[in-house]
Amino acid sequence: SCHLWLWSTLSFLTLCFAPVMLHPQCLDFKPPFRPQRELEFCIMYKEFGCCDYQKDQELMSKYYQIMDNFDYSGYASCAGFIFDLLCQECSPYAAHLFDAEDPSTPLRTIPGLCSEYCFQFWNKCSFTIPFLSGDPHIANVRENQTSLCHYLELQDKDYCYPYLLNNQRLTQNLGGIQVNSNGCLQLCLEEVANGLQNPLAMVHANDGTHRFFVAEQVGLVWTYLPDRSKLERPFLNITQVVLTSSWEGDERGFLGLAFHPKYKYNGKLYVYYSVEVGFDERIRISEFHVSANDMNEVDHSSERVILEIDEPASNHNGGQLLFADDGYLYIFTGDGGMAGDPFGKYGNAQNKSALLGKVLRIDVDDNQRGPLYRIPPDNPFIHEQGARPEVYAYGVRNMWRCSVDRGDPWTKDGKGRIFCGDVGQNKFEEIDIIEKGRNYGWRAKEGFSCYDKKLCANSSLDDVLPVYAYPHKMGKSVTGGYVYRGCEYPNLNGIYIFGDFMSGRLMSLQEDKKTGNWKYNEICMGVGLTCAFPGLINNYHQYIISFAEDESGELYFMSTAIPSATSPSGVVYKVIDPSRRAPPRQCHYDPLPVRVKSNLIKFVPQETLVGIDLANENFDQQSTESYQWRQELSDHLGKLEASLTTPVPARGTSKPTKNSRRKDRRRKNKSKLESVPHIQKGAVRLAGDARNDRGRVEIYINGEWGTVCDDLWTLVNAGVVCRQLGFQHALKAAKNSEFGEGKDLRILLDDVQCVGTESSLLDCRHAGVGTHNCAHYEDAGVICGNSSYVADVAEV
Repeated sequence: SCHLWLWSTLSFLTLCFAPVMLHPQCLDFKPPFRPQRELEFCIMYKEFGCCDYQKDQELMSKYYQIMDNFDYSGYASCAGFIFDLLCQECSPYAAHLFDAEDPSTPLRTIPGLCSEYCFQFWNKCSFTIPFLSGDPHIANVRENQTSLCHYLELQDKDYCYPYLLNNQRLTQNLGGIQVNSNGCLQLCLEEVANGLQNPLAMVHANDGTHRFFVAEQVGLVWTYLPDRSKLERPFLNITQVVLTSSWEGDERGFLGLAFHPKYKYNGKLYVYYSVEVGFDERIRISEFHVSANDMNEVDHSSERVILEIDEPASNHNGGQLLFADDGYLYIFTGDGGMAGDPFGKYGNAQNKSALLGKVLRIDVDDNQRGPLYRIPPDNPFIHEQGARPEVYAYGVRNMWRCSVDRGDPWTKDGKGRIFCGDVGQNKFEEIDIIEKGRNYGWRAKEGFSCYDKKLCANSSLDDVLPVYAYPHKMGKSVTGGYVYRGCEYPNLNGIYIFGDFMSGRLMSLQEDKKTGNWKYNEICMGVGLTCAFPGLINNYHQYIISFAEDESGELYFMSTAIPSATSPSGVVYKVIDPSRRAPPRQCHYDPLPVRVKSNLIKFVPQETLVGIDLANENFDQQSTESYQWRQELSDHLGKLEASLTTPVPARGTSKPTKNSRRKDRRRKNKSKLESVPHIQKGAVRLAGDARNDRGRVEIYINGEWGTVCDDLWTLVNAGVVCRQLGFQHALKAAKNSEFGEGKDLRILLDDVQCVGTESSLLDCRHAGVGTHNCAHYEDAGVICGNSSYVADVAEV
């Protein structure tokens, strides 16, 4: 009956969301899957589990080999037990049952059994044990029921067989994307490349080699092979002409890269970069050819400038290049910079005679002779007097990262849609779907709201609204992403994943096919055991620069710890769904060979899983309905810190309890000299949490306490605060007023940037005391600790 119950449960498997305490895992240390071909033997796992048809057939063969050793009585008594024990290799929790979560531990030969079931098995079928296991220890204890069943017990009783079949907490919505209690999708990451200087584009050549090319803001493009080794010589090096600088936030530089759809045959690629011509700053779109002598190096002498556009300011440079399904080259320009698009009567974005603030579309095929590009015959403004024929869409502010939807792998639904993130001015960031001839509103509108009230009231505006917009409480600089259409993680199909450069927030949108509306879910890194798979991590650097697809459609993003063109802190991450994968061999591909003439640099991962130490800790997953990151990390570190003396920092402006208010009244009549100690300038305290190792950061400057804004707030900054309070380490740099808003205080510091050696935040670089461009919903916080286990976690 247990089998039938689980089978019934799994038969309703949908792309729903599961609670975050689950950690299904197979014996190959990967998530379970839905078999491509229906199982014939272990049919209770035919909808979701760890066996494909091939493995199912192997288990069936093993079953009959074992049963051939018994007479009718043995068959009648033990067939069910043998079947149960063999088929647990197909369980979604096979790794737990066989104690295989840690690759360094020996694999059980018999799954972990609940004591009552084990006693029944021993009483009826102990004579079958030698046919099931060659474990010498089992052979030694198999004659003793108590010893055997103690050996076969699992430390975590929730996962023993067959109790786990009836554990609704483990089986409900099994295979759905895991979420926390706030609806935040729990995903994981895999580190793919590191040591990069502001990596702002990762593209593939669609030539069958499955190489990927990563562009740095300084003007270097690097080649990576499918095994993630990097070629020592760059694919492209135009650092001598690219205009950029080392100061943080410089928007100029090498900004975009696109390979021609027929690159495999014509070797053409296109780049978008900032350049200085005389005293003028311009954006330049150039065409290059790959070298005839080395498929991993561009012929630098082949550059032909396709288009140059004057930039009146150093910001809002756009930078996206892409080829859409129609084969044309799309160029996404910024509005020219400064603030509010102040150029001309209506701004550049609303002026169709200007190329800035636009989506341009040009034809670069067959351009060896004659013009370097042609105008597609169906461009929307060809016949409009005064309009530039290159314009495809207008009214954009500074679209940063756009992508083409590959479409559903089976139905092709959504194929060809162009998604863009358009960076906002003061209030909103937005996601748009680009359509021919449409006006995207800027500077009349920002998101769904009016920015220029006169233009906004103009009845001829006829603008298209974003599919989604979010306020600056959530982030201040959108980074457009991709609709996931890869093979490896079926649950993610159709979900648009994007982020925010400033807040480090990862986000998702999913379209409701019936209403056309888009549902928002935040993306959080998996907590507890969610990401406890070999090679996976659950943290990333804050500044999300760009997203990418590889040749097979898997999703990546790039971020950095320091947003400077010369800081080698950039990392490429692959997005992983730990709840479900594709069946084995379904996503297999054979890359075409790559002729390598350069030395190879082997990839060495640097990032680690945080909040859990699989080698030393066993986590009890029983009690709460959802895991809170802070509590889990605190519990994990508790044992390590128990012997350490923890200082008690001064508390801040959190709401006092009844007892503390009574104590305050008793102290009310004490003299000020007795009750208020001398406070040094730059002193800090923590507020907003009852525990003394975490809270909102409040700093004392010029006779008053105030808060710190989370812009540029990093683990390095948090470390200065924690050490000032007497702790050894910062475990988390908290953002987005995680510990409440200090509304009764002034914001005293913003844009804090520490190097880690300072004695207080005042010694770090900052915007100036009392100078800020933020609100209390961005109050910064910290989690401190004395353990040497330091967790660098970006808040999402």
